[in-house]
Amino acid sequence: MSAQKKRNFQIEAFKHRVVVDPKYAEKTWKILEHAIHEIYNHNASGLSFEELYRNAYNMVLYKFGEKLYSGLVSTVTSHLKEIAKSIEAAQGGLFLEELSRKWAEHNKALQMIRDILMYMDRTFIPSSHKTPVHELGLSLWRDNIIHSSKIQSRLQDTLLELVQRERTGEVIDRGLMRNIIKMLMDLGSSVYKVDFEKLFLDVSADFYRGESQQFIECCDCGDYLKKAERRLNEEIERVSHYLDAKSEAKITNVVEKEMIESHMQRLVHMENSGLVNMIVDDKYEDLGRMYSLLRRVPNGLSLVRDVMTSHIRETGKQLVTDPERLKDPVDFVQRLLDEKDKHDKIVSLAFTNDKTFQNALNSSFEYFINLNPRSPEFMSLFVDDKLRKGLKGVSEEDVEIVLDKVMMLFRYLQEKDVYEKYYKQHLAKRLLSGKTVSEDAERSLIVKLKTECGYQFTSKLEGMFTDMKTSQDTMQGFYASMGPEIADYPTLTVQVLTTGSWPTQSSTTCNLPPEILGICERFRTYYLGTHTGRRLSWQTTMGTADLKATFGKGQKHELNVSTYQMCILMLFNNADRLSYKEIEQATEIPVSDLKRSLQSLACVKGKNVLRKEPMSKEVAEDDSFFFNDKFMSKLYKVKIGTVVAQKESEPEKQETRQRVEEDRKPQIEAAIVRIMKSRRVLDHNNIVAEVTKQLQSRFLPNPVVIKKRIESLIEREFLERDKVDRKLYRYLA
Repeated sequence: MSAQKKRNFQIEAFKHRVVVDPKYAEKTWKILEHAIHEIYNHNASGLSFEELYRNAYNMVLYKFGEKLYSGLVSTVTSHLKEIAKSIEAAQGGLFLEELSRKWAEHNKALQMIRDILMYMDRTFIPSSHKTPVHELGLSLWRDNIIHSSKIQSRLQDTLLELVQRERTGEVIDRGLMRNIIKMLMDLGSSVYKVDFEKLFLDVSADFYRGESQQFIECCDCGDYLKKAERRLNEEIERVSHYLDAKSEAKITNVVEKEMIESHMQRLVHMENSGLVNMIVDDKYEDLGRMYSLLRRVPNGLSLVRDVMTSHIRETGKQLVTDPERLKDPVDFVQRLLDEKDKHDKIVSLAFTNDKTFQNALNSSFEYFINLNPRSPEFMSLFVDDKLRKGLKGVSEEDVEIVLDKVMMLFRYLQEKDVYEKYYKQHLAKRLLSGKTVSEDAERSLIVKLKTECGYQFTSKLEGMFTDMKTSQDTMQGFYASMGPEIADYPTLTVQVLTTGSWPTQSSTTCNLPPEILGICERFRTYYLGTHTGRRLSWQTTMGTADLKATFGKGQKHELNVSTYQMCILMLFNNADRLSYKEIEQATEIPVSDLKRSLQSLACVKGKNVLRKEPMSKEVAEDDSFFFNDKFMSKLYKVKIGTVVAQKESEPEKQETRQRVEEDRKPQIEAAIVRIMKSRRVLDHNNIVAEVTKQLQSRFLPNPVVIKKRIESLIEREFLERDKVDRKLYRYLA
């Protein structure tokens, strides 16, 4: 078998080369160029888009993409130049309409051209880094139409003129404006900004600068703010209708700067209509408008707040230092409450409960209430008046509202311990005279004080209520022990008061009539027999008595009098006429109280059961008194009050102040010891700061007093001074 020959295979190139017609590119482009012309001339219905697409596809495939692209640019450019002429030729209001119509047509044409040249858009353009067909169409429109020398400034002027006309109240075609502005935005944000927005903002600033100047000269503050608010809302609405949303912040900023910020000082301080007048006249709507507009500009609200604060402080200062106002403590506090209500309502309705305004209001009230050292006393007198008679027949809810308002003012007091002193005195008088409107209201106020100031503040007040209850039980026991004998004595009601709980009273006692002494002694014997280790002393300054009296013509009356008045009147059972000196000797009532009691019995019209010679309003030591048998009254029961100033006399005020100062000393010392126990070593200034911080919920301690208390503690060896630094103190365990 012969060996086969080895054969080699070879692949040869295709013998017949595909020859493209040299005029192929030119012919194909002519077809495509004709199609673009037809599209722009609105004759696209007769075109075969499939065939055109294939032609464009082949041109790119056969590497004629560059020719196709440059042909597209020149063809579209020539069409746009023709379009520019027709837009330029449009007169008046037709200018924008023509521009809008041609823009819509150009976009439609561009869409069709892009569909035909889709293959070029996807392959040739990315690889050769050229602009895609749609973007190319937009930039050609921008360069040939919008930036055409004859169109650019005319377009800007027309748009700005339309805005100006709308501002002066004319109705414009907002739809057309929206189309033109959208065209500028579609051409790129820089076109919108440079060709319209920048000019629009500059022109607007000039317009509002002039208008605001005109308004401020002829309008009051309220009207000006209304106009500014309306302009602001108009601009916001304008943006929503036909401008770019991003322009809103810019145009509102222009209005705020020109109409509000430039004039805010003048507006707020405007005579007869500025902020102060709005507050005085309760113009909630205007105040709300001022708040909402000025909060938009830097430092606007702080200006409003500062002016409001200085106004409140000034009016408050006048209120608390006016001598006329100080004559009526109840009216004084009522006016404070009215002022607080008024400003609370303004902060709530006009200033949307803004925390910074609430704080400013609180600090203002705290400032001026403490300018008057008698504010704590007056507040207690106000509560006293309300709980005696002012809240009669008022619902529980309304009582709570009044008490809450009082507590709100109480929080502003720096000397809460002074209030406590007066409150305790007034509460004692209410409880002992049985004059309180409602025990529930009394207890409710004590709970509020306890919540505000802690248990120590109210423990003694609660002790007063306990005493009143215990006294009722004691009296029942006493009468049960007396049995039938009780009929031989006058009726006696005793309140036994724990010394520490009640306000300290001077223990000056008067000579009680023999008719009363017997039953008083029986009670003393009973009480001390049932309680060991106690002492009783009669507080004759605090009691009352009911006396049955017979006047001329057999007229009978029941007189409700104080213990002192009873002692005086009982003397006239055995004498028709007594001199001042004789009364003083027989009763041993203190001079000031005796004079007041006699004044009440002899000098008050309609209550004058005694007569005095000579007749005068004041009681003198050489006066004589005799029983007024001609006394007449329509009422069977006649209450004879004691002539007494509602407010304290100057010596009493000094005494109360002195007691307060004495009570403060142990509190300051206790605070110093507490601080030093925990810190061991501390310098003088820090001790003062810490003590003030700890005690400010009750009172503001005086640094001089703190220094004296430190000295006292050093003497008693609780503290010592540092050997080197004399301002340092050490705690001695």
